[in-house]
Amino acid sequence: MSSPQCFENPPNLNSDIHGAGTVQELGGLNSYVTGSSDSKLALILVSDVFGYEAPKLRKLADKVAAAGFLVVVPDLLYGDYIVDLNNPQFDRESWRKAHGKDKACEDTKPLISALKSKGVKSVGAAGFCWGGVVVVKLAISTDIQAAVILHPGLIADNEFNEVRIPIAILGAEIDHLFPPERLKQIEEMLSVKAEFESFVKLYPGVSHGWTLRYNDDDEATVKSAKEAHQDMLNWFIKHVK
Repeated sequence: MSSPQCFENPPNLNSDIHGAGTVQELGGLNSYVTGSSDSKLALILVSDVFGYEAPKLRKLADKVAAAGFLVVVPDLLYGDYIVDLNNPQFDRESWRKAHGKDKACEDTKPLISALKSKGVKSVGAAGFCWGGVVVVKLAISTDIQAAVILHPGLIADNEFNEVRIPIAILGAEIDHLFPPERLKQIEEMLSVKAEFESFVKLYPGVSHGWTLRYNDDDEATVKSAKEAHQDMLNWFIKHVK
């Protein structure tokens, strides 16, 4: 989360936030919850820096839930979203320190425990940009069964090396933070690990953040975002069961 692309085309958080789900408290976190409460399979979607209220993120949660998953979008930023980078009082470095990946990962664990206490047997997690940095930390543990990272933030080699579960990395061709050569490097690193399956895909012609912050009038990007959403869903259908 240190590239100008991380902040391009932000969602309108002042618009009406529609969705099929409801906001509930789970594991101490306010969360958007959608899908069947009786499902034994759950997915956690971890937002980018714009937070869990982003309309397109909730729309995606509803779409994934329709495949039979209980989907939870937690507010791991505790309402402290990045909404105005032009505000002279906004201190980006202080914000980053307040919302570190280690803390966010630890804050997610009570949520996972709460889901399992409700009868959930298998959990997957997907993260977008900042959220991907959080999810890779979860993938180092055995708290979840599968992970998907979409247009990753800054993730170190040692973190990828420590991953212990099936993981998919979905990257943009035009990405200053996680460029194609970096994506290729991670693909090679993961491919030698025989103990779990990995999947790495580059989406041509799109920029960092495209799966959540696409322009509705850009047909090519919308199509690519839908393709990435389906690839994410297919990964979870295969590995969260």
